[in-house]
Amino acid sequence: MPEGPEIRRAADEVEKAIISLPVREIWFAFPSLQHYEEVLTGARIKRVDTKGKAMLIRFDNGYTIYSHNQLYGKWYVRSSYNYPSTNRQLRLAIHNEKKSALLYSASDIEVLRDEEVSAHPFVSRVGPDTLSEEVTADELLDRFYSKPFYRRKWASLLLDQSFIAGIGNYLRSEILFVAGINPAARPVDCTEEQLKKAAEATISLVKQSYETGGITNDVKLAETLKKKGQKRSQYRHWVFNREGEACRIDGTPILKVQAASRRLYYCPTCQK
Repeated sequence: MPEGPEIRRAADEVEKAIISLPVREIWFAFPSLQHYEEVLTGARIKRVDTKGKAMLIRFDNGYTIYSHNQLYGKWYVRSSYNYPSTNRQLRLAIHNEKKSALLYSASDIEVLRDEEVSAHPFVSRVGPDTLSEEVTADELLDRFYSKPFYRRKWASLLLDQSFIAGIGNYLRSEILFVAGINPAARPVDCTEEQLKKAAEATISLVKQSYETGGITNDVKLAETLKKKGQKRSQYRHWVFNREGEACRIDGTPILKVQAASRRLYYCPTCQK
């Protein structure tokens, strides 16, 4: 499943393609949404927002398209009416005179009035989004100490979108490593220094992943490893997807465990 940085990058691409010209045609795969095709055709798109893993396409006539990529959804931006060769099922198409924004495979799509967006079941319960909102480390620290969260294990807590929006599997492993926190621990078990590091890492790694296209390793180290001929999958992360390989800090073999039904990677010495 794409995580917050990937959705924000997709939103940037979609926005760049469709914001400048009025909608020439819009198409929905789902019959329950097809009556909106006439409503939205001819309107202009003001901006494309994100809230965690959800995308919000804002129109100038008071409507918003909400979409969530879920596991398999994927956006394509192409020349107008130029469809990709793929086995995926087209769910939403937005065309203007020059470009088409095409959403494939996602089934979670709705059209809302602008005033309805904040009450949407996903939007209303999702936590702070460090890419689309001004969120400070102190605000996250307060959240770590709050009663609904401070006794829950980090391994499951970081995947809970009501805790922090947009965190997924690779970011979970990377945040815990940079903060030096064992995945079996809870916020209540951590030192103040660990919690501060976790708050700072949450903000910095999400931003870095967005800016670099998914790199959460030290950027200079990643560039050095790239120049030495390593593949992107080898230099991209600190620990994620690196089972059995040496920790970049102390050389200990990275471990892989199942946590919250998903794979998690950590260093047993850096994250005692």
